Amino acid sequence: MSTHRWPEQGCALLQLYLLMSFSQSEESLCRRRGDPDIPQLSKDGEIMLGGIFSFHSSWKNKENTYSEEPQPLECISLNFREFQFAQTMRFAIEEINNSTDLLPGISLGYSIHDTCGSIARSVKVALALNNGNDNVSSNSEESCNRRAQVQAILGETSSSPSTAIATVLGPFQIPLISHFATCACLSDKSKYPSFLRTVPSDYYQSRALAQLVKHFGWTWVGAVRTNDDYGNNGMATFTETAEQLGICLEYSVAFFRTDPSEKIQNIIELIKASTSKVIVAFLSHMDMDVLIHKLSNHNLTGYQWVGSESWIFDSQIAAMDKNHILDGAIGLSIPKAHVSALKDFMFHVKPLISSNNDLFTEFWEALFSCKFKQSQSEEIQTECTGHEDLTDVQNSFTDMSLMPIFNNVYKGVYAVAHALHNIFECNKTCNNSHIRKIHFQTKEGHEVYFNKYGDPAAKYEIINWQPRDNGIVDFISVGLYDDTVKLLFFSSFFWCFYLLQVPVSVCSEKCPPGTRKVLQKGKPVCCHDCVPCAEDSITCVRCPLESWSNEKRDACVKKEAVFLSYEEIMGALLTSVSLLGTCLTAAVAFIFFKYRKTPLVRANNSELSFLLLFSLTLCFLCSLTFIGQPSKWSCMLRHTAFGITFVLCLSCVLGKTMVVLMAFKATLPGRNAMKWFGPTQQRLSVLGFTFIQVIICILWLSISPPFPFKNFKEYKDKIILECALGSAVGFWSVLGYIGLLAMLCFIFAFLARKLPDNFNEAKFITFSMLIFCAVWLTFIPAYVSSPGKFSVAVEIFAILASSFGLLICIFIPKCYIMLLKPERNTKKHMMGKGASKSI
Repeated sequence: MSTHRWPEQGCALLQLYLLMSFSQSEESLCRRRGDPDIPQLSKDGEIMLGGIFSFHSSWKNKENTYSEEPQPLECISLNFREFQFAQTMRFAIEEINNSTDLLPGISLGYSIHDTCGSIARSVKVALALNNGNDNVSSNSEESCNRRAQVQAILGETSSSPSTAIATVLGPFQIPLISHFATCACLSDKSKYPSFLRTVPSDYYQSRALAQLVKHFGWTWVGAVRTNDDYGNNGMATFTETAEQLGICLEYSVAFFRTDPSEKIQNIIELIKASTSKVIVAFLSHMDMDVLIHKLSNHNLTGYQWVGSESWIFDSQIAAMDKNHILDGAIGLSIPKAHVSALKDFMFHVKPLISSNNDLFTEFWEALFSCKFKQSQSEEIQTECTGHEDLTDVQNSFTDMSLMPIFNNVYKGVYAVAHALHNIFECNKTCNNSHIRKIHFQTKEGHEVYFNKYGDPAAKYEIINWQPRDNGIVDFISVGLYDDTVKLLFFSSFFWCFYLLQVPVSVCSEKCPPGTRKVLQKGKPVCCHDCVPCAEDSITCVRCPLESWSNEKRDACVKKEAVFLSYEEIMGALLTSVSLLGTCLTAAVAFIFFKYRKTPLVRANNSELSFLLLFSLTLCFLCSLTFIGQPSKWSCMLRHTAFGITFVLCLSCVLGKTMVVLMAFKATLPGRNAMKWFGPTQQRLSVLGFTFIQVIICILWLSISPPFPFKNFKEYKDKIILECALGSAVGFWSVLGYIGLLAMLCFIFAFLARKLPDNFNEAKFITFSMLIFCAVWLTFIPAYVSSPGKFSVAVEIFAILASSFGLLICIFIPKCYIMLLKPERNTKKHMMGKGASKSI
């Protein structure tokens, strides 16, 4: 459609539209709308390939008046890198055309366009490559349909234009093969069915960068990204993975190279105010150009940079970094590659200059900082001759450090060629997705294939910026990453600011042993305070039940086992008292045996007295079973021995009390009570009362016996070794039965307390039972409330106190008479009613 100025009045526009709609001609045309899009580089061939590159990185902004048709973009800022990509594409096509093995007899042509970095222009160029620039004739009954003008398109370099182009070309099933568009979004085949690439997806790069950051212990980082599909999608994946790995972002900001300088200035101020020392830069090389220029003005050094593959191995970025802000940077790059003969072809651009190509004329002038004369009268400071020598030039065009990307372009062209070659060999039976099934090796041995998402295998080199003494930066490969072995390091690093060890970037230092994290309110989870752990834990993880943390809370130590032992003072003292009681009882028994034929011993039932002394000896000795480390047998022995011996003792006391009472009854007229409670009955009563306690103990041991138990509750830092009762009913039944016998003894002794003194010992038994009952009534609350080994000591004290009470009250007065008052130890005195009351 020819360009004319639109009429200002709407009615004139309507008339023109009606005129065009109803006009008839013998031959109708399918007309192109807009200006034709002329390729910057082209070559005819039997099969055409398209190329879309940004030979210019920007354009002049013009304000539209909306009163006339917008003018074509005026492109500015030559991008030498894109010239290199185009040259690589031309080189691969020339190599294929000269090959006798691949597409023999078929020539490939190319049509390469400049998009000036504009997404809108990228879409327009893609449609031009698809439709062609010619008007197509057709009669009124035919459509304007025709075959696509190119079989595949190579490009774009960036992700955002690639998504736009892939969206347009997808319905036409025209393959778009990118060499550097890494956005993971492009793997979505439902949106971009015909998109392929020879560079790995950022799905892997973003995760690899997060793992790289985690490897060095950086949990508090800042993030800067390009505000386009590449940066936003890549950073979103990085952020998601970082959160899973426990990494926090202090800030995450985005900008585009065309943003106002104030926005970039705000980002720099944010970096200055931040506390993180690591910056993850997911930026395109053009945005990194802008940022590094601004950073250099502020001399913003001392930060560890982590970069994406777009700029981390770009020598142009390194050359711009005059203040060495990026020294020590690490990141991921495409693995090193080499394409033989490419460098010579790359520099062979003079034929393009001689062909009067406007783009390459501009390129040549920028390359050598000269200008071609347009007329003889034009005065030029440095005139271009067209014969300048590239070998003497050092700039981004002659820099071959981007060979890995050149290799991606090279592989993309060969992928198309192999797909076409296979189509020609399969006799037109191939489907449209044949290019996805190619699998071959280039002449350099690089394997080329696509997965189901149209992506190659993910392989990266880990790059470290290491400056030389002369200030030039070397990109040193220090490790590898792929989707199978993950991170692999094989070389030493150079860190930012000439640090000798890995920089530290954390919001809060790791809590020392013995403390735990408490999150700071309103801050990410990486920011915390450290508070002391509980006393029974280290690093706030509880020690095993039998262990305890030391004072520093950095180690678990075994808890001290506590029990009443013979070695400690309390145990030794109780043992001594027990043995003393045993010895005293033995001494009393010896005295009674020596004076066994005296009236005093015979009058007080010598048989029961000796049995009582024997039981008291057992009572004193049974207290020793409570001392020492509890074991299965000692736990069962201590309570049962105590219960049986005390019942035996009380049975004897009860028998003696009954003897005194019956003896008095027998002196009354008409009473003969002693025949019902003679020696045989006395023995049977003692045996019967004791047998009942034996039955109780057997039932206790059979149903739920006492057992050794580790008590962790009383003390936090100690283990109390004690005997658990097993059955509390059994224990209190034993004590209850002893208490019942003690009460019977007390009652009978109390009834007999006023009988003639020369006859009985009832009042002494009464005193002994008062002591016995007082001791055991006091024992119960003391036993229940005493912790650990003290409860054992209380029980031993009760045994010893009640045993001494019986021994002293019942036997010591008699020993006193036998040893010191022998004149009272006579039958006359015992039978006399006028004797002194000394017994």
